[in-house]
Amino acid sequence: MGFSSIIIFLNVKFYCLCIITIVGLLSNLVAIIILGRGKCGLSRCIRHYMVAMAAADLLVVFFNVAIEYLYGAIFRGLTHTIACALQNTMAFATLDCSVWLTVAFTFDRCVAICCQDFKSWYCTVRTARVAIATVYVVSILRNIPYYFAFESMWPGVPIDCTEKAEYYSKPGWLAFSWTHNILTPLIPFLVIVLLNILTVRSIVVASRARRKLCAHVSGEKKEDPEMESRRKSIILLFCLSGSFILLWLTELITFIYSHFSNTHYYPSWNHPLFLTFVAGDMLKIVSSCTNTFIYVLTQSKFREELKNAIMYPFKIRLVIVQK
Repeated sequence: MGFSSIIIFLNVKFYCLCIITIVGLLSNLVAIIILGRGKCGLSRCIRHYMVAMAAADLLVVFFNVAIEYLYGAIFRGLTHTIACALQNTMAFATLDCSVWLTVAFTFDRCVAICCQDFKSWYCTVRTARVAIATVYVVSILRNIPYYFAFESMWPGVPIDCTEKAEYYSKPGWLAFSWTHNILTPLIPFLVIVLLNILTVRSIVVASRARRKLCAHVSGEKKEDPEMESRRKSIILLFCLSGSFILLWLTELITFIYSHFSNTHYYPSWNHPLFLTFVAGDMLKIVSSCTNTFIYVLTQSKFREELKNAIMYPFKIRLVIVQK
């Protein structure tokens, strides 16, 4: 890849990240406001998870894109090493938080559908709050060691930061890196796939039994409100977890290949592994911008609330003009 191609590549990446930042911050902020109002027809338990996920995604976009990439690209050489290390630590922590909240939400919906006896105890607002708080706290505590993995980019000058050489060589840091990557995204990926399989199996069995029961009682097919409510909940669950799986798949494949082949440095800008790494890194950030659009597509009351929010300034202006 020639110098001009590198410049084009960096410019394209910069503008893509600008778009991701704007869309991610606005969409997640809108989701937090609308869901926080509690007028979308969702249970309080589901709403708590969705607001927490939107807040985590907002922080992911802020620390991983707005600060790390955009601020770093514009003001490189003006960031103190301590601030740089803190930013990188929070970038890892917010990604962990976003991923594991998706797991927590998927598990909650799986329990609600597959374990009716356990549902009344687990699927409550109190449990949701405990689960959300636990994910936030553990995500931050688990990533504190990352702060000590960075050093000044320029020896003797506390400006910017980069990983220490020992991060890629000492057994302790290698074990920490492996553990971190196994916990995010390998285990969440597998857990979400397994929970969705169990959920689908339970839905198929319950649907067949319910259809037979309804046909036996009424003698004809009628709309089932319970199954319709369950269908909407399942669509939301599968869209959220499916989006996570698809957008994190490239990152997962890159992680598995690079660690088993012990490849951490790329020989050139046009090396396939480097391009795959960049694509995976971008896609996992995009996954923090999609949930609001999923709500718009799957939740009619969310669309209505969003429409009201968009039209509100125009209604106010019309009232002022009429007066």
